Amino acid sequence: MISDELIQNKLCYDRVRILQCPVAMCLILFSFEPKTDTPLILAANRDEFFDRPTRPAQFWPEHPHVLAGKDLTAGGTWLGMTRSGRFAAITNVREPNVAVENPLSRGLLTLNYLTGNMAPQAYLESISPEQERYPGFNLLVGEFTQKNSALYYFSNRKGEIESLSPGTYGLSNHLLNTPWPKVKSGTSHLRQIADPLDHGQLRQIIENPTLADDEDLPKTGVSYEREKMLSASFIISPDYGTRCSSVITINAGEVAFSEQGYHPSQNGRPAREGEPSYIQYPMES
Repeated sequence: MISDELIQNKLCYDRVRILQCPVAMCLILFSFEPKTDTPLILAANRDEFFDRPTRPAQFWPEHPHVLAGKDLTAGGTWLGMTRSGRFAAITNVREPNVAVENPLSRGLLTLNYLTGNMAPQAYLESISPEQERYPGFNLLVGEFTQKNSALYYFSNRKGEIESLSPGTYGLSNHLLNTPWPKVKSGTSHLRQIADPLDHGQLRQIIENPTLADDEDLPKTGVSYEREKMLSASFIISPDYGTRCSSVITINAGEVAFSEQGYHPSQNGRPAREGEPSYIQYPMES
């Protein structure tokens, strides 16, 4: 058996092969309770090559109402909120043997929702006819105001728009609540957290670099070594891994958004880039 430390530190994958096929981008854990003072609690990791240009989360100069990080290569975002309470987040579906000719950028699906004004369900209906032009994705879109909260899920590998009921959810690189080890572990810890509004406690859940046991590994078509590396909530390898974590809480009419960046790890543990950013603002009525 190959040790966890060896798998984390060896160059067990080829960069060209990873670029040719989708690999894990994110883990999103969230609690949705629309009839309470705390309708959304969310903790998420973005996984990417460390040399891919990225702008940290901020209100965008070109879209002053949008709070999100920015992929400077394709121009989109993986997760964001607006001052008016629009929310969007996306993960890739890991399917190394599926190729899409001239694919559209998935990060623009989130950005177009955040910068638009269509209701969540109407937006998902509008993108459905072109869903096969994108590589596999899982998309969350919602609206959170002081009067109403709604959250929807859509995957072009399932094809159905789902209005989410109250509950705790996990989303990685397969369909919503697929029982991968990091999804099961993460949602369990989220349900048991002592203070669900503490961004430090929420971030600890997703800063877990523990690899799944061999018998629990998903079988997504990638090599054993890559499957093992990608099984952790917090991914560590020399040039690809968790680039940032985002935590969003909405409570008593206030949105709190924090982001923590990371360097490549040298010791098998998360290597933080300074302190997390923290932005708070009131929800619109």
